[in-house]
Amino acid sequence: MNQDDLGAVGHEAFVLHSQLQKEADIAGADVEGAGSTMQAAAALKGSNFALGSELETTVSVWTSQVKSVLQACAHISNHLDYSKKTHAENDAAIVASLRNRDGSAVPASRLAEYFK
Repeated sequence: MNQDDLGAVGHEAFVLHSQLQKEADIAGADVEGAGSTMQAAAALKGSNFALGSELETTVSVWTSQVKSVLQACAHISNHLDYSKKTHAENDAAIVASLRNRDGSAVPASRLAEYFK
């Protein structure tokens, strides 16, 4: 995987994180402190429907799973950004160390000569 690939995957993880954070209905998603599903659960419980507490449980599980996916996306994005930066630094160091006597870069095709 090259640096552009790392950057592209990291970017997609960041985009997924941003979209999921905006669009997932999690328990504390709005200003009033409860997403629409939790509000529905409270209304059902308030009307003595047994489904209300079951829906609350569903929201709790959903919220936990969404947060886990958000953490994974953030971790992937951050790790790949770090990896891309580190690989670029390593590549620059290798290029700097492989120079001819006149200071020009050693072409990759000549590297095999060093392994004989």
